[in-house]
This record gives sequence, C-alpha cells and structure tokens, in this order.
Amino acid sequence: MSEHRYSLAVIVGSTREGRFAPVVANWFARHAENHPDITVDVDVIDLGTIRPYELRYGSEEYASFAKRVDAADAFVVITPEYNHSFPAPLKHAIDLLQPQWRAKPVGFVSYGGISGGLRAVEQLRLVFAELHAVTVRETVSFAGAGSLFDDEGRLHDPAPATKAADALLKQLTWWAVSLREARTARPYGA
Repeated sequence: MSEHRYSLAVIVGSTREGRFAPVVANWFARHAENHPDITVDVDVIDLGTIRPYELRYGSEEYASFAKRVDAADAFVVITPEYNHSFPAPLKHAIDLLQPQWRAKPVGFVSYGGISGGLRAVEQLRLVFAELHAVTVRETVSFAGAGSLFDDEGRLHDPAPATKAADALLKQLTWWAVSLREARTARPYGA
C-alpha cells in the first residue's frame, strides 16, 4: 500500500486542563508517520488549541479549521471517555462542519477507565454515520492509559497497542485511498 500516499488528520478530542490526550495523540501520530507499510501525511488537529467553542462562521479560524478537515483523506479521532461518552467540545467541532466529513473514513483511538474509552467510540460511530462518513472496525483502546505510558510518552509494553494500531491503519488506508478515488471519479451525493 506504500504507493498510495494520503492525508490523515489526527483529531485530539479533549480540551480539559491537564488532559492526557496529547500523550496518546503523539504516540499514534509518530506510529503512523513511521509505519513501514504506509505513506501518510499527518496533520494533528488539537481541539485544545483550536478551541471549537470560539470558532465563528466566517472567521479566519473557522475557515482554517474547515480547510484542514476538508484536506484530509481520513481521520483518526483521539477521544477519552467522560461519563460513558465523548467530550462536548469534540461533538461541537464535528457539528461545525458537514460536507468536509462526507465519504471519508474515520478511525478511533480511545482511552479511559476499564472500558478504555470504547463507550465513547460507539457513540461517535453514530455521529459520523449521520455525516456520511465511514467508520472502520478496528480501534486502539487504552484502559488505564496513565499507567501504560512512561514520562517520555512511550508505552511500557508497546506490542498490543502497536498490533491494534497497525490493524487500524491497514483498514483506514484501504478506505482512504478507495474513497478518495471514488470522490475523484464522481462527486458524493448526500
């Protein structure tokens, strides 16, 4: 698959003070960029920096966010699980746009307590389905994430997460390239 370069937006979904999301996002972004079997351009879109509640339609910041999402061939959403769901700023950021998500694949990397954030992922699948995006089956999930990473953001035992990330990237790459070709051949009608 290495001959098929594509653009991957990694969306950091938590905006909380003291959040753990950047550790997980940096690990995943590094893994994707250094993967031997795929060629991907990674754009990390950190909602903690973008502050989606402050984006106003017509502003430069809104246009920049929309352009970055539109330019992506695929997405990986990094989400914690807060009270059995995903963060409200993530939902707001998703809802700010519509056509930019259409006919593109979305993967998930989640973290949280015992569920590893999977309850948040299941709810996000419904949101992205409504936007005509395709969610991939494979996920990366970290239960008790804080204890799994060292102070440098490296996993103590990288094998399980690496295996899951490879499966996610393999599916995401197939969908990203296939849907980009389909969108080029004929516009998606929603």
